[in-house]
Amino acid sequence: MHGPALSGWLMVALCAATGVYCLLRMRVCAGEQRRAAGGEAVMGFGMASMALPAAVLTPPTWGWAVYAAVFGGATLHGLFTVRRGGHHLHHLVGSLAMVYMAVAMASPATGAHTGHTPGTTSGIPVVTGGLLLYYVVYVLHAGARLAPVATVRTARAGGPGQGQGPGPGPAWATRPELALACRLSMALAMLAMLVTL
Repeated sequence: MHGPALSGWLMVALCAATGVYCLLRMRVCAGEQRRAAGGEAVMGFGMASMALPAAVLTPPTWGWAVYAAVFGGATLHGLFTVRRGGHHLHHLVGSLAMVYMAVAMASPATGAHTGHTPGTTSGIPVVTGGLLLYYVVYVLHAGARLAPVATVRTARAGGPGQGQGPGPGPAWATRPELALACRLSMALAMLAMLVTL
């Protein structure tokens, strides 16, 4: 995850901006949307700190255990909320991916970035491959939902109050496509992190 400095800083900026937006969304949303925004904010800030270039910050070994504990707690919370459906399953997979990356980074240098067991040769570990496949499908699906064709159809179907969000609060905080764009941004960042694992 500690790749070239420029790409690392771009990922930090993207994930931190997503985390800030999700915190702002939490302030104006309620109920299920507020909980989802909170989970996405934690994910955004966690990914931003994980993506910091190694020249700036190399976390101590116990730091990876903290990441694993925080996102392990998020995983347990996700197990309880996944029955509600929606994007809770996506939050659960994201939390599991963060735990997986933290454990991989904490392991000794011989297997820290490969995930291989002794005696194996090369290739992508099964868990990494599965997560990569999940995030590729998610990015393609979310990107298709954000395509301009859908926006044109929505604009034609609109009427009074067009451009307003589905609920009270500023339009920027209640627009579902902005929340989806945040999830898409974090999924792209997760793909980049998994590729370098």
